[in-house]
Amino acid sequence: MIYTAAYDSPLGPLTLRSDGEALTALHFGVWKYAREEPEAERRDDLSVFRRTAAWLDAYFARRDPGPLTELSPQGSEFRRQVWAELRKIPYGRLTTYGAIAAALAERTGRRMSAQAVGGAVGHNPIGILIPCHRVVGADGSLTGFAAGLDAKVALLRLEGADFDGLYRPNR
Repeated sequence: MIYTAAYDSPLGPLTLRSDGEALTALHFGVWKYAREEPEAERRDDLSVFRRTAAWLDAYFARRDPGPLTELSPQGSEFRRQVWAELRKIPYGRLTTYGAIAAALAERTGRRMSAQAVGGAVGHNPIGILIPCHRVVGADGSLTGFAAGLDAKVALLRLEGADFDGLYRPNR
């Protein structure tokens, strides 16, 4: 069974999904990669949702809440490897798609492209907790974010990340 809960964040409503044990998705509004998914039951009282809400409360209060261990993102082995690398990015710090590709290549012995990593980052089903917002382009530019660049900027500012000059709003 799949369960859902809602969380009212300062950036707007978030939807949480769980298999009852671990968090399987966290997204802003409608996740752009959501597929036809099984019907879900609304259960705000599940312990995984209470722990996630406590984590988010600390995060939005500008405190590093540390890792939330009960995550179960669904995806290919490659995507799960990329998402594991994302979880290693420290609070308030930035990295690049190329740096993630290099770390994976070193760990696996297989060459990776920054573009392939970017594709996996873009399909991250558990936003914020798997911090894809901390990844920037090779030139330091703020690249896409499923919830939009304004949300990415807000999350980076919340964390106190040093990205001055990287944000180039559309004019």
